[in-house]
Amino acid sequence: MNVYTTDKIRNVVLLGHGGSGKTTLAEAMSYLAGITSRMGRVEDGNTISDYDKEEIKRKFSISTSVIPLEWEGVKVNILDSPGYFDFVGEVEEAVAAADAAVIVVSGKAGVEVGTEKAWDLCEKYNLPRMFYVSDMDVDNASFREVVETLTNMYGKKIAPLFQPIRENEKFVGYVNVVKMAGRRFIDKGKREECEIPDYCKEYLDIYREALMDSVAETSDEFMERYFSGDEFSVDEIRAALRFNIDDCSIVPVEMGSAVELRNIHNLLTDIVKYFPSPDKRQCAGLNKKTNEIFEGNYDFQKAKSAYIFKTIVDPFIGKYSLIKVVSGVIKNDDVLYNTDKDTEEKLNKLYVLQGNKPIEVKELHAGDIGAIGKLSAARTGDTLATKAIPIAYGKTEMSIPYTYKRYKAKNKGDDDKISQALNKMMIEDQTIKAVNDGENRQTLLYGMGDQHLDIITSKLQDEYKVEIELTKPKMAFRETIRKKSDVEGKHKKQSGGHGQYGHVKMTFEPSGDLEKSFIFEQIVVGGAVPKNYFPAVEKGLADSMQKGPLAGYPVVGVKATLYDGSFHPVDSSEMAFKMATILAFKKGFMDASPVLLEPIASLKVTVPDKYTGDVMGDLNKRRGRVLGMNPTAGGKQVIEADIPMMELYGYSTDLRSMTGGRGDYRYEFARYEQAPSDIQEKEVAARAAAESGSEDS
Repeated sequence: MNVYTTDKIRNVVLLGHGGSGKTTLAEAMSYLAGITSRMGRVEDGNTISDYDKEEIKRKFSISTSVIPLEWEGVKVNILDSPGYFDFVGEVEEAVAAADAAVIVVSGKAGVEVGTEKAWDLCEKYNLPRMFYVSDMDVDNASFREVVETLTNMYGKKIAPLFQPIRENEKFVGYVNVVKMAGRRFIDKGKREECEIPDYCKEYLDIYREALMDSVAETSDEFMERYFSGDEFSVDEIRAALRFNIDDCSIVPVEMGSAVELRNIHNLLTDIVKYFPSPDKRQCAGLNKKTNEIFEGNYDFQKAKSAYIFKTIVDPFIGKYSLIKVVSGVIKNDDVLYNTDKDTEEKLNKLYVLQGNKPIEVKELHAGDIGAIGKLSAARTGDTLATKAIPIAYGKTEMSIPYTYKRYKAKNKGDDDKISQALNKMMIEDQTIKAVNDGENRQTLLYGMGDQHLDIITSKLQDEYKVEIELTKPKMAFRETIRKKSDVEGKHKKQSGGHGQYGHVKMTFEPSGDLEKSFIFEQIVVGGAVPKNYFPAVEKGLADSMQKGPLAGYPVVGVKATLYDGSFHPVDSSEMAFKMATILAFKKGFMDASPVLLEPIASLKVTVPDKYTGDVMGDLNKRRGRVLGMNPTAGGKQVIEADIPMMELYGYSTDLRSMTGGRGDYRYEFARYEQAPSDIQEKEVAARAAAESGSEDS
């Protein structure tokens, strides 16, 4: 592939709801740009960007793919991102590397929740954007309805640039709203001039007015001319569009059919014409040597630097670090310094990836996207620079995974293989987390939703040849007491020679501090228990706290006081007093109104206004206590609640169902509270069953 200078590069992410046609659009662009000799189909599993086995099997995108293509002498790096919410980490990585976005909306399905989420991401990163209405070849597709919905949602900045011409339910041409000229399709990617049909004129006038409104809003001079009835020239409209798309004050709407390759050429031309090159964007980091701000700003004349926005770890194609060059020119024999890992690595080869196909390049200019193979220490988010000028850029803010399940190896002896495979997958996908929960003797797998966890399981089986099973995780309960008890424990054994003798009298009561396991005091008088056995008593308590007598969970919030006892000058030992303490604790704990404590989470749910009633009703059913609501941007509310952590199992799926995918949530552990009696009884019964050997613990 040729080398492109910064002004000849466009980095464009395709966003939108799952199934809206992003991958098909990327395929059509690739075909028209001459990358492929035939168009692949998602249904046939032969597209450039959906190359992963799971993507081919499930027929939707799971990972972001990069497709570099050339159009009108400009390199357009297309980032085809997934639409399903479980793969939001991939979308966030793509958006962080892009300089503009095309939000794909199905003309058949209309504006969906994925469209709104795509818009919100563009707002967050201040990305110039345009809408592309797909599926115009489908019978019941409606460009008009999509434009009306977008205008109602986002106001006068929505500016349609084309209007479809349909005859007998077929998509046969379009009207260019800027030029006010009709075009009829004659062959794939080709068209000829035609008259604008009369039935188009009613909505054409509306679209033209909407476009002129948007252009007029861009300056006082244009506004004056607009109100005085002056017409803008095509060049003036285009210049206004270029300027105002860049500052997000105009959002054009285009349309077409990727399947029939209709109007895709105009979309590619407008990407080149209206979207900014990287040098129009800003990106600053920190020079770690001088502690000064380094403004890379995609300037090829500055010291070389790049950040890794995505990592691919594939058992078949190997490991690739996808980079965006922020400054300078990176060449294939450079030695780059990883400022996050404090390591230097020599580049063997520099690539651009076309889906999963690596193509060697000699150099990448500032603003370009490429890949480096086999960087050993590098991870997503790391900065590559030179040791002389070690720049560090901020890391992309990634969504936190809150959905988790317990996982076990199906086959004994696979634990190490599973651990290694998950480590590789976590390098590639930062929204996967594997956690060893030693307290409950379980391993936990975190993801963005049930579908995400399902795909991780499937990938482990297909790519790494190991199988896991997912089950509901055990909860991290605690045990404590509510009353005071007074008991004694005696450990006495005689079996020839030295015997064993330890005798303690103790009280147990609530300490009032659930942060600490126990507080130990001794008020023994007259040497009834010699001081040298006090540490043994404390050790007996510490051991007892690991698994409480009620249901086998750790004990918290207990004050234990040793006030009396007795000893034998020959048979007493540290071990004997430790055993006596363990006996005393078991009895004393069960005599002091033992209770089970459950973990409580502090939960924040962000939802549009209209769903607050449903969400609060559901939280009440889950034993949640709603603490309040705070309005936030975009007509949404943040509902704050305390909720038992065990009630959050499956919440991701239920919240999506209640809010049509518009709700988000996050939580963190807050404290422990007494569990209801029915839950306590269930846990105690489970413990009894486990001890009798009828159930695997």
